[in-house]
Amino acid sequence: MTEAPWFEDFSVGDDLSHVPSITVSDGYAAVHQAMFADRYRLAIDAPLCKKVTGEDRLLVNPSLVCNIAIGSSTVPTQRVLGNLFYRGLRFHRPVYIGDTLTTSTKVVALRQNSIKARRAASGMVGLEIHTLNQHDETVLLFWRCPMVPCMDPDADTGLDDDLGVMPESVSENDVLASVPDWDLSALPEETMSFQPGEVIDVEARDTITMAPELVRMTLNMAMTHTDATRSVYKKRLVYGGHTISMAASQLARVLPSMAMILCWYKCNHVAPVFEDDILASRISVQDVVAVANGRVLKMGIEVYAERVTEDGEMQKDIKVLDWRLAVLAGPNR
Repeated sequence: MTEAPWFEDFSVGDDLSHVPSITVSDGYAAVHQAMFADRYRLAIDAPLCKKVTGEDRLLVNPSLVCNIAIGSSTVPTQRVLGNLFYRGLRFHRPVYIGDTLTTSTKVVALRQNSIKARRAASGMVGLEIHTLNQHDETVLLFWRCPMVPCMDPDADTGLDDDLGVMPESVSENDVLASVPDWDLSALPEETMSFQPGEVIDVEARDTITMAPELVRMTLNMAMTHTDATRSVYKKRLVYGGHTISMAASQLARVLPSMAMILCWYKCNHVAPVFEDDILASRISVQDVVAVANGRVLKMGIEVYAERVTEDGEMQKDIKVLDWRLAVLAGPNR
């Protein structure tokens, strides 16, 4: 396979795992924290983290773990036009400062997009991504689907695999299996009720900055994020994990007892995001499940962008992300 493969270069079963392992240091965590000002407490409050987890080390922010895993899977998708969705992402165990993460990537499905006049040929590449810690224990397992151009703009590869080989979601049993044995009673009380059916519009919005920096620190090699000439939009496309991390940061502002993101049932990028976009999150509580001294909150987060176009037009309420996830939180006191 070439260094930066085209869609025609892929075959189902390809093992694309030749990437560096990454030891998550305090420095990694500090740079990530500077980018997102994430109020997720177990990654920034050592005494509280020890009370809850029993560990002497701080937890690594789940968003950073995901970004490292995604970045490690981008060697084969350097030419990506955009990542369409993530499926079935589950944290099998937490990650602490000093842990080393190694990620493998395998092609599980290939489907060429419909051939249309005046549109260069491209296809969807189903990837299975598996991240281990230094003890060869599974940390993350998930699937994602990038869209990659064909080398021949008129190609007709005939590839039409069923993308359903990537799971649609995460089972209830798997979600509960991800709940660690922690003392969640040490977490702070909520300021909101978080009852099923409740919808929360996070008032404080965020402007997208430092987008290329997150790409570089997580070894993400997708050229569209760092080189405007390689983007179909003729300007740098913001990496989707940046948008997701910003949404997670906004969630932590209104959910102070958040202990851990357990899973992403699904996560769809429904429109592109660009630097200087202003992002706002709408959080909907779909279900609450009681667990030992805490709760699992099943949520939906929709992210909306506001931007000024090159013509000076103000565009508002552009839906850019549809994210369904489960979060472990402290008890409702």
